[in-house]
Order: sequence, then structure tokens, then C-alpha cells
Amino acid sequence: METRNNTGAIFKNDNKTSDKHPDYKGKVLINEKNMEISLWLNTSAKGVKYFSAVFSEPYVKTSGIVANFEEEKFKEYEQEDDLPF
Repeated sequence: METRNNTGAIFKNDNKTSDKHPDYKGKVLINEKNMEISLWLNTSAKGVKYFSAVFSEPYVKTSGIVANFEEEKFKEYEQEDDLPF
């Protein structure tokens, strides 16, 4: 199935185990860029149901070695006191 620009598909999240997990998830193509969308079904103070949405870059699983290396490099950078400006 080919996704046209500014379209996508959203499905019920059958793997939801926490209120923090989205109720619905999907993939969309926005301005020629692949994105993921997460939706939560909420109810306003007046009792009106609505969706809150979050768009994010597609998830890319990294190996533990690469992720740990990048995290260590960030920690080193974070601890430097000598600012270059």
C-alpha cells in the first residue's frame, strides 16, 4: 500500500499496558516526510471527548553498544566546564 503525501493510517494500540501508552498509533507522510502519530482519547472538563496527538520521527532501534557509546559521549560533553565561546 503506497501512502500519498499528507495521508496515513492509524490503528488501535492493542499492546497498551499503561495510561501513558497511546490508544491509537499510526504512520503518516507529512510534506514528503515519514512520521509516526500517537493518539490518546481524552475527555475535557465539560465531558467532551477529544484526541490529543503527538507526531514523532520514526523509531529506529539502535544496538546497545551504539546507544551506550552515544550516551557516554553526551555525559562527557555535559560535564565539560570550558565553553568555546
